[in-house]
Amino acid sequence: MKPNGWIIYNGNLPGNKFLDYAEMIQESATKQGIDMKILKNNALLSLLATDQLGIVQLDKADLPDFVVFADKDIYLARQLELLGITVFNSSKAIEISDDKIASYQYMATHNIPMPKTIVAPKIFTTGNIDHKLVEKAIEQLGLPLIIKEAFGSFGEQVYLLHSLEEIITKIDAIQGKPYLFQQFIPSSYGKDLRLQVVGNQVVAAMERVNINDFRANVTSGGAMSVYTPTKEEAALAVAATKAINADFAGVDLLIGPDDKRLVCEINSNAHIRNLLDCTGINAADYIMEHILGVLS
Repeated sequence: MKPNGWIIYNGNLPGNKFLDYAEMIQESATKQGIDMKILKNNALLSLLATDQLGIVQLDKADLPDFVVFADKDIYLARQLELLGITVFNSSKAIEISDDKIASYQYMATHNIPMPKTIVAPKIFTTGNIDHKLVEKAIEQLGLPLIIKEAFGSFGEQVYLLHSLEEIITKIDAIQGKPYLFQQFIPSSYGKDLRLQVVGNQVVAAMERVNINDFRANVTSGGAMSVYTPTKEEAALAVAATKAINADFAGVDLLIGPDDKRLVCEINSNAHIRNLLDCTGINAADYIMEHILGVLS
């Protein structure tokens, strides 16, 4: 008997990008004879029950065999795991991927090459900015440098800053939020490589180029073209995915000095529509094949 599953996406976000991802997974599951139901995270309230201790749990009669979790609702993903459901990607992998500081730390522990990075000390209350800290960051990373907020999507919380004054102004604007300083890689200005990893392989890849922005994201105006990764690039993307214990992920590589590849970011919930449009390869098919292999 084949397993049945859920695909969960965020019901509070505008637009259809996340629903589109869920539908791609559902279509691939259907082709392989798997029954999958698409649910919004907030729609699950109708399936919740409360026990005598006041702990919210799902009615076990309604539980699926597995879940493809296309969201960042870590608490819900963990709740499903505590009920014995296998979640792809796991709540821990999603949690690490969603936090740029955590993903940097996990990949650094596994010796994944990345731009030089300094994690900003945590600030509990807003106040005066430590100029000496900023000066040390500039001394070690140079100018311009990158500030990345720990949480953000589509490159919107990533800033290229050219002076001490710009950096101080930005830090003042984001006080209270965790962030990191990162070395700017001029050789990869407006250009990167997106490699889609599933299991132990890269199933598709594209090059993204943006002539108007240092960020190559398609959302920021980047253009896509088919790319064939080298064995070294593919191995790096797979290693980065394994470093955060994800089953599948989109890995962004920068073109570093001397043509060296550096991991910029890793996304456990990477959207795959652009990849399909660019390469003709449907990563959802590979994701479902991988899931069935893990469950068998």
